[in-house]
Amino acid sequence: MARFLFMSGNWKGRKKLDAVVDRNLHRNCNIHEVEMLMQVALLCTQSSPEDRPAMSEVVRMLEGEGLAERWEEWQHAELNRRQEYERLQRRFNWGEDSIHNQDAVELSGGR
Repeated sequence: MARFLFMSGNWKGRKKLDAVVDRNLHRNCNIHEVEMLMQVALLCTQSSPEDRPAMSEVVRMLEGEGLAERWEEWQHAELNRRQEYERLQRRFNWGEDSIHNQDAVELSGGR
């Protein structure tokens, strides 16, 4: 959910900072830095270890080098994954229905 909100831009703005930044820090908070940290965090928590950046790349991104390019690449890949998931969901929609319509099966006695 966090990835979707972040990609869609629905998290942006001061109002949404409540979800990620301690209220005591709001006055001293730089929204651009919070955005950058969230992007790096999402890149570092990808499900596949091969897709995660190396620590040296994380340091460079936090210093302001290469994050925009890596983020754009990730957004494109994430959008493709999402579209593929939705396509498969529509194709195999029968699976969800069959889960809920199963008959009880009586098991044999003890052995």
